Amino acid sequence: MKRIKLSDKEVEYLRILVKKGRKSARELTRARILLFINEGRTEIKTKEILGISRATVSNIKKRYREEGLQSALTEKPRLGQPKKYTKTHEVEIIALACTKSPDGRKRWSLTLLAEELRKKEGFETINRESIRLILKKATQNHG
Repeated sequence: MKRIKLSDKEVEYLRILVKKGRKSARELTRARILLFINEGRTEIKTKEILGISRATVSNIKKRYREEGLQSALTEKPRLGQPKKYTKTHEVEIIALACTKSPDGRKRWSLTLLAEELRKKEGFETINRESIRLILKKATQNHG
């Protein structure tokens, strides 16, 4: 694997970053990886000292070489799972939750809402947690 050579300015920046310790643990670990590799330590020695995998060390070195210092230090955005329910679905869930509860019940529970919604098209796989999150978002005061 190719060695990396940090500039004096980058080394100073990383040392200050590590010394202050006011960044995320992951960012501090990445800074330490770069400093150790710049000092001439091997990937194996670096991984042992920091208690991380060799792949992590290799990936940080590669990101530094290809994209620069800031990219090597920061998290890349994670896309996550796409939204399953549209605004129309959310409105339908909120509308159902605002209706009169079923006979014999004082109010709608998340389980009852899930059972009722599963009977409708587009909600076959909805669960209590999805409903809870949608209702929670609807009741937040953004003003």
